[in-house]
Amino acid sequence: MNEPRLILASQSPRRRELLQLLGLPFEVTVADVAETPKEGETPVELVSRLSRAKAESAGAGLGGPDADRDALVMACDTIVALEEGHNEAQILGKPGGPKEAIAMLRLLRERCHTVYSAVTLLGPARGTATEVAQTQLTMRAYSESEIAAYVATGDPLDKAGAYAIQHEGFHPVREIQGCYASVMGLPLCHVTRCLGRWGLRPASDVPSACQARTGHRCTVYGTILGP
Repeated sequence: MNEPRLILASQSPRRRELLQLLGLPFEVTVADVAETPKEGETPVELVSRLSRAKAESAGAGLGGPDADRDALVMACDTIVALEEGHNEAQILGKPGGPKEAIAMLRLLRERCHTVYSAVTLLGPARGTATEVAQTQLTMRAYSESEIAAYVATGDPLDKAGAYAIQHEGFHPVREIQGCYASVMGLPLCHVTRCLGRWGLRPASDVPSACQARTGHRCTVYGTILGP
């Protein structure tokens, strides 16, 4: 079997930057999918469905008679979920504007929430595989002036939950349990595990490369990747 032609179905510069850490060549395309939750859909169901839908959208042209049978589409989706009670969660996607971004940041302040990131790999001759990473975070007690200054940068407007964990000027997170890269939008160890199902191995030491890039000491990669 030939080595797959890897296609990332995302325009996110953060995902492109993270995927480059694997040392594998890849192309970039766009997946146009409405990110509207369905009634009664859990966070895991939502993020899994959206990542699969993006992969299917980007891979729609790969299944014809002239298809590249070794193409492998990777699509991702990330959401923030604020648990509000037994089996209930408020899902926070990307804010519709500055006012909604401010409201989201106020809602998350000094509270715990979960970030769900799903990765789907799809290939015409290879089937489909989806991995979901769950990371628990606690936000710090940032001030109203910090919120205003951060929102004024425009950075929160294209991010689920209206924040970037890695933002150098804001640093909104006080505590994290789980995958840091997942909160940035691409859980690299889950991607590595997924790629392994097709016999595709990263050219780099993924945990080391990820920790060097994020500056975060990871304690979960061994659990994800196994021995």
